[in-house]
Amino acid sequence: MSLYRDEAVVLRTHKLGEADRIVTLLTRENGRVRAVAKGVRRTTSRFGARLEPFSMVDVQLHRGRSLDIVTQAETLAPYGERLVADYPRYTAGHAMLETAERLTEEGEPAVQQFLLLVGGLRTLTGGEHDSSLVLDAYLLRSLAVAGWAPSFLDCSRCGASGPHRAFAVAAGGAVCPACRPSGSASPAPATLELLAALLAGDWGVADASEPRHRREGSGIVAAYLQWHLERGVRALRLVERS
Repeated sequence: MSLYRDEAVVLRTHKLGEADRIVTLLTRENGRVRAVAKGVRRTTSRFGARLEPFSMVDVQLHRGRSLDIVTQAETLAPYGERLVADYPRYTAGHAMLETAERLTEEGEPAVQQFLLLVGGLRTLTGGEHDSSLVLDAYLLRSLAVAGWAPSFLDCSRCGASGPHRAFAVAAGGAVCPACRPSGSASPAPATLELLAALLAGDWGVADASEPRHRREGSGIVAAYLQWHLERGVRALRLVERS
């Protein structure tokens, strides 16, 4: 069918011509979609403000040869309005949007990634947890959904029961003394406990963690993400860490 409707989160926009925009969406059923929003930059546009990054929308699109065309858009959750006044949460949110775009393929359904992003943005705007913790939890879980779940307890190479003191990004997580490659990191045990809690969604342990372990954990998460994406997420450079 030439017309289809879906729920979507706006990941990114950029200008096209004098009045249009190309909008990158992560949809529930149709995966990542790039579409043209015609006339969206005019003050008389029917849905200009609805198609901004962070917005969750109910959108109708017309299938095109190279780019689809947005024909309707209704706001479901304006997450951007709640993030724009809070720099740490705003930058953390941008890192989440960029990661979601990098971990999905155009036209390939990614329901779990969509639901994970929506849940992450909802938690981020809720303000119940530190923004850096929410971001790292999202990054770890999105990597796990993509098939790259790190191990923070048992050895990621031989499966030997942990906990282990060494962590090797290239090996997939914690490693035992026999499997430990050169150059492995030796994070504090509390840091690995924090990362395991973030991956599992144990907010009681995560919220009680110390700032030094959060900083160390964030460095490990960033390195692990960069290893699998083969280049860093640019927005992470702007994120404020506690």
